[in-house]
Amino acid sequence: MVEILFVHGALVRDGAWWWRRVAEQIHEQTGVVSRAVELPSCGELAPPGTAGLLEDAQALARALDDVDSAIVVGHSYGGTVIAEGADHPAARHLVYITSYLPDIGQSQADIMSGEQDPVSFAPNDDGTVRLAGYTASSLGDRFWQDLTDEQTQAGAWERLTAQSVRAFGTKTTKAAWQGRPSTYLVCTEDRSTSEALQRFHAARAKRSIDLHTGHHPFLSRPDLVSKHLIEVLGTD
Repeated sequence: MVEILFVHGALVRDGAWWWRRVAEQIHEQTGVVSRAVELPSCGELAPPGTAGLLEDAQALARALDDVDSAIVVGHSYGGTVIAEGADHPAARHLVYITSYLPDIGQSQADIMSGEQDPVSFAPNDDGTVRLAGYTASSLGDRFWQDLTDEQTQAGAWERLTAQSVRAFGTKTTKAAWQGRPSTYLVCTEDRSTSEALQRFHAARAKRSIDLHTGHHPFLSRPDLVSKHLIEVLGTD
């Protein structure tokens, strides 16, 4: 039986919270179950600063070991985790949401190096980095400007976390997207990942779909994300 594995983006924790609305809608409409992969580089399953991209990829691979067949969904940095960790016989279809399909030998820092308005980071003393210079309001204007629910906005802000610098500097050794069915959801109103960078990576996927949303459509428009994931469930 197919399941859905969700991989969250950088500098946040509690993936199940971010994906909950989409997961509930899909389960209600199809009965398909899902889970969110915990990322050690974000302090999930490991002390801060002790794990990076490779450990995140291993966490995804272990989740794939536990299923017969899976749709793997990655948001933002989650696409880099997929590249490294989803080269697995259970990975049936890969879905990217304003994300990346990196070549072998690319790091997350390499991918983002050409962005004209990069996100501001600051180092911590424990081998991690954090978002720097943002208030709840200014970060919301950049990352979830199309999200109107104040309680969900507050929940997103509360779930920001530091992340190991190794998540950003480690180069990939695999490109699991090569030779696998894949779908890319381009978020045309994203104020964080440029549309140009999204379309560059979307061209590597088998197909792409435009969503007129910001960086977190699973918060602002879970109905759209669940709709397209249900379509993926029915096409393979």
